[in-house]
Amino acid sequence: VVVLSNNDGCIIARSNEAKALGIKMGAPAFKSEKFMQEKNVHVFSSNYALYGDMSNRVMNILSKEVEKMEVYSIDEAFLSFDNVAAPKDKATALRQKIKQWTGIPVSIGIAPTKTLAKVANHIAKKQNKEGVFVLNDKSEIVKILKHFPIEDLWGIGRRYAKRLKSLGLNTAYDLYQADEKWVHKNLTISGLKLVKELKDIPSFPI
Repeated sequence: VVVLSNNDGCIIARSNEAKALGIKMGAPAFKSEKFMQEKNVHVFSSNYALYGDMSNRVMNILSKEVEKMEVYSIDEAFLSFDNVAAPKDKATALRQKIKQWTGIPVSIGIAPTKTLAKVANHIAKKQNKEGVFVLNDKSEIVKILKHFPIEDLWGIGRRYAKRLKSLGLNTAYDLYQADEKWVHKNLTISGLKLVKELKDIPSFPI
């Protein structure tokens, strides 16, 4: 399955099967039309009213489950699990409720900071069949950051990733170890906050 942008111009969403076929994000639809027909790819136009409605339904479910929540985008939110005795069980139940009530599968990453939660969510989405991943052990955090590509870090765009790689910083752990004065100078205060969050120091409150 692929979904097209306004006026059916470019491919803006792909199922895992479409990705496996090598269909590129942002590719002009007309260039892939013949290939997609041959591979029996189902092509859909965008429906932003539907997306907005489904987003509201999911966010409404989430908001009733926690005391503090920040809607980050149409398909993403940060939740506070403060005072939750069993975070993984809570997340698993929440995921099941969203699936049952809306039909939408979600992934949930749990960690002490927003940046680490984003790392955990990446793992929950890509590598974990449960769809929930908890990242709160110091040694495990370091182990995962050593293999986590710097371009996949929250807040590191293409421009920064390219620059950091040219300086030999290829993983999240490389940034984790970087001198904080250097980080502040080269990545501004936002970059410094990101590094602190990798070190388990909350710097982006909900």
